[in-house]
Amino acid sequence: MTHAVRRLVTGLDEQGRSAVLFDDSKSGDGPQLLWHSPVNPADNAGREDAGAIAFSGEMFRSPGSMFMLFELPPAGPDDAPFIHTTNTIDYIVVLKGRIELSLEAGSVELDPGDCVIQRGTVHSWRALDGKPAVSVGVLLPAHPVGAGATI
Repeated sequence: MTHAVRRLVTGLDEQGRSAVLFDDSKSGDGPQLLWHSPVNPADNAGREDAGAIAFSGEMFRSPGSMFMLFELPPAGPDDAPFIHTTNTIDYIVVLKGRIELSLEAGSVELDPGDCVIQRGTVHSWRALDGKPAVSVGVLLPAHPVGAGATI
């Protein structure tokens, strides 16, 4: 099952008026990029769809921001967690399902509405209860902590 979200992007139309430039749906397995601003501060000029590009690990090394939808499939008993770090500060909100956030010093269970500020530490995410889970996050570049990024 894939969670879809409606995505609206505003900007200036051909007459220089504020308008909706993109009104579409995003869904799929794994991380779904909703928007990527490759620079900071963001450049709000132009009419190109910065959410239409493919997600890649290189985006974690850009000086800009990412707005992403994360769908976690149910984890099987033999599935190894994807343990990783990024040189980012991530503002995450759980939308649907239950998620386990694992850290080096333990784990915590998250429910819809819970918010996480992930500050570049070693971590992994896992859907609980045998059901998919969905979260949304804004990722911004940050100075490394500890050993730094693995992706």
